[in-house]
Amino acid sequence: MTAPLLFRQTVRDDWIDYNGHLSEAYYVLVFGFATDALMDAAGLDAAYRERTGCSLYTVEAHVRYLREVARGSELTVRTAVLGVDGRKLRLLHEMFVGEPAGDPVATEELFVLHVDRSGGRAAPLPDATRERLAGLAVPVPEWAGRGIREV
Repeated sequence: MTAPLLFRQTVRDDWIDYNGHLSEAYYVLVFGFATDALMDAAGLDAAYRERTGCSLYTVEAHVRYLREVARGSELTVRTAVLGVDGRKLRLLHEMFVGEPAGDPVATEELFVLHVDRSGGRAAPLPDATRERLAGLAVPVPEWAGRGIREV
């Protein structure tokens, strides 16, 4: 796998809030679908989860809502890896309306752990999976790793 991994989704009518734009929860839903696509591409798919009892668990997420998204918009989420080691993974999702060009409408940075569900503890990622994920590595953008700014 090489960066970037792309996921596409159309904004559904029932995802629109009282202001006429994509509701904040649905940005996160679409980012979740992009994480699922990454898991499938990296070999952490349903068959892997069934066979091993392991999966990725989100420990921390930071979402930035940058632009409003209209009903029916065609979204593209560009996914990359900011870091991967034995049990940990740091992901970056950037959401665009249309093709990924210009500034994103939203971003999500995730810290996830590879967890053995039977023991509820972090477990090493398979070597092949770690190598696939490393192929999606990109430089860390200047805004990543920051907390919420004060007003």
